[in-house]
Amino acid sequence: MIGSDLTSLDQAPLASLSVLTPLVLFTLVNSLTPGPNNVMLASSGLTFGFRRTIPHLLGISVGFSIMLLMVGLGLGATLERLPWLYSTLKYGGAAYLLYLAWKIATSGPMESGAERGKPLTFIQAALFQWVNPKAWVMIVSVVATYTPQHGYFANLIIATLVCGVVNLPSVGVWAAFGMALRRWLHRPAAVRGFNVGMAVLLVVSLYPVGLDLLALYTG
Repeated sequence: MIGSDLTSLDQAPLASLSVLTPLVLFTLVNSLTPGPNNVMLASSGLTFGFRRTIPHLLGISVGFSIMLLMVGLGLGATLERLPWLYSTLKYGGAAYLLYLAWKIATSGPMESGAERGKPLTFIQAALFQWVNPKAWVMIVSVVATYTPQHGYFANLIIATLVCGVVNLPSVGVWAAFGMALRRWLHRPAAVRGFNVGMAVLLVVSLYPVGLDLLALYTG
């Protein structure tokens, strides 16, 4: 069944509903399921509110779309020729994720008359996609599986637009979820407990990198 699906993807244009639907479903499921972006958005929504998290939201969607377009246009082949560059991105990204986890764990609730800390900016969120393991998995899958080779450039543009449109409201659900928790998490200790839990999930999301390191040192 998978083989026939891939064949149809190669032969049919992405604008075809039968080919477009799997891409939309793939993007929707992967954008809604927990990952580094969503964990940070939930924490930001709780700590800073939805409005102050909007630049973070837009940075994720735009940054992901730009990254998808660049990988589809040939950056992926460059990374294959320069494996050290890919390793730098992977392990550097893991270190940055650990830093973000620490920042989330130590962030506190908004205080009366002032707001503690700052949410991620548009640029920070966009650049973060380059060190986000889940974003890499999604992008490689979209380019390799959901972008027909016939009329590739036009299909890549369509795929990029579709992923951006589907991704934005999907990840926005997590920011809204974090903001909604304010009704129940009134005490500073409860907010800090939630943020610590989100930080732990962020660290857990790095398990593929941890397995790579373990294989490297034990192999």
